[in-house]
Amino acid sequence: MSDVPRPTAVVIGASIGGLLAAAALVEHADVTVIERDTLPAGPAPRRGVPQGRHAHLVWSGGVLAFRELLPGFVEELVERGARLVPIMAEMVSRAPNEVWFRRFTATHHRNLVCSRDLLDGVLRERVLSNPRLTLRQDTTALGLAGEAARVTGVRVRTEGRDGEETLAADLVVDASGRGSRAPRWLGELGLPEVAEREVNAGVAYATRLFRAPAGSLELPFPLVNVQANPAKAPGRGGIILPIEDGRWIVTLSGTRGGEPTGDPAEFTDFALKLGDPVIGELIRDAEPLGEVVTTRSTANRRRYFEKLRAWPDGFVVTGDAVAGYNPVYGHGITVAAQSALALGALTGTDGLARPGTGRRLQRAVTRPVAAAWDLAIGQDVRYPGASDRPPNRAERALAAFVDRAVATGARNPRALGALLDVMSLEKPATRLFSPDMLVPMLFGPKRPFLSQAPLTEEELKSITG
Repeated sequence: MSDVPRPTAVVIGASIGGLLAAAALVEHADVTVIERDTLPAGPAPRRGVPQGRHAHLVWSGGVLAFRELLPGFVEELVERGARLVPIMAEMVSRAPNEVWFRRFTATHHRNLVCSRDLLDGVLRERVLSNPRLTLRQDTTALGLAGEAARVTGVRVRTEGRDGEETLAADLVVDASGRGSRAPRWLGELGLPEVAEREVNAGVAYATRLFRAPAGSLELPFPLVNVQANPAKAPGRGGIILPIEDGRWIVTLSGTRGGEPTGDPAEFTDFALKLGDPVIGELIRDAEPLGEVVTTRSTANRRRYFEKLRAWPDGFVVTGDAVAGYNPVYGHGITVAAQSALALGALTGTDGLARPGTGRRLQRAVTRPVAAAWDLAIGQDVRYPGASDRPPNRAERALAAFVDRAVATGARNPRALGALLDVMSLEKPATRLFSPDMLVPMLFGPKRPFLSQAPLTEEELKSITG
């Protein structure tokens, strides 16, 4: 056995991004996770997750990353009530350009669906049980130790202890989310200001749980999704996700001037007035469980750490601290998982302390951000007031092409596969220019557009009894 001590890493934040980063690093280092709050035991809501009670899913690109990072984790979630949903076979979806997707079965994509509480709870149990990982709860990160060339640790304060202390580390990972103070900390070390961009469509969310109709529990009842149309602002949309314990989580959304409220009496009526009333019709007679919860923490925000001229070794920023997305696109967890994979791969080959590793790590964990960012802002920038920089000619042309790709995918299984490869973050956007998309787009054959939601008679009967 070697007498050489293992490297050390400190991860700031026990978010999904933080726990996944810790899981990636613990193979190569002794890891301490610091968390400012007290974590709940088991699947339960926690502070600091403004979108925690709203609809979540993990695209197939994230499912693949989960399986590589944490073998058996996805299967454990499924055993405890989560569901791997074949897209589009068990999904009924109306696209932003108001076309209904046909329910083709010829794709490999499986999205993970469950409550955020279950996902967080099982992830905490799995990651924090590793004996090489230490959890410091009720501990707040105050700043970085070190200098512009190298970070050597993090200054913290723990509730119930006097003063502050410095946790030395070969690598500090900031996974503290949208409220990250990394730009300020880097400035305190003498590094330049970090460029940022925000695209805020002004989306408000309202979510309510319902007891799933008894008949629907005998089926794999589909996800039902009506997406907002940015060409008809305000954009309004909604989704029904069948989740564990025989429940439906229903999230409604609306942009400026068309926001849903927290009034329970208005919830179903709002759903009935979407571009298609199918969600309202499905929940009209369902039993609500609890009140309506709302959030406006939905802006797309990106910090371009990877573009700084200088970057310190021993420090990485990941997850929502780099980029947060409008949650309607469901990409945040997938990006966090892919970034953690990149972090683990590079630390496994380059180590944690080699000079120049910091910049390489930051660029590696940022790479999965770009695709999700482009997909989100490509839609949201089209809403009035979303950005101080209106779409340029190239962005408008790309948006028009994506609309055409969606329309093609709605009617052709080959094109749908290409579209899902990109939407799931399994493959880059160049996949949309492959023959699988371009041939049916240009030449067909194409089935006609559907005039209504493609729910089967059996599915409809399961709701009405």
